[in-house]
Order: sequence, then structure tokens, then C-alpha cells
Amino acid sequence: MSDQSAPTSTTRQQLEPAAADAVRAYAAKTRENADRLAAVLEDIASNGLPSAEECTPWEELREKHLARLAAQRPAVA
Repeated sequence: MSDQSAPTSTTRQQLEPAAADAVRAYAAKTRENADRLAAVLEDIASNGLPSAEECTPWEELREKHLARLAAQRPAVA
């Protein structure tokens, strides 16, 4: 191993406007998902876990998610 560190660049490559917009949209969606998760965790911390009757079985959630993914994918002939 070398004791020398890799050279660092002081200039950054700018993104195309469309790419920058896509990155910002991804960041916003990620932040939204993180905020939603944080709210659920805070609710659990404050109120405890919900009863089993109030919850959706994971199998049902899985099937809904798989159906969403299938709808996004083009059909193969």
C-alpha cells in the first residue's frame, strides 16, 4: 500500500440541466420517503406498536408491490 493519497480535483464537472433536475427530483423523493419513515418510527416510539388487526399482512403488501412493478414493465410478446 502506498502512503500517498489519491490526487483530488478542485473543480467539479457540471451536470446538464436535465440531469441536475433529475438528481434534485431523486433527492426530493428520497427525502420524502425518509420523512415518512421517520414519522412512522416516531409514532411507534410514542404510541407503541399497532395491533395485528390494524396491520396489513406482508403477503398482501408484496403482491401489491409486484403488481405495481409488473404494470410498469412492458409486456413481452
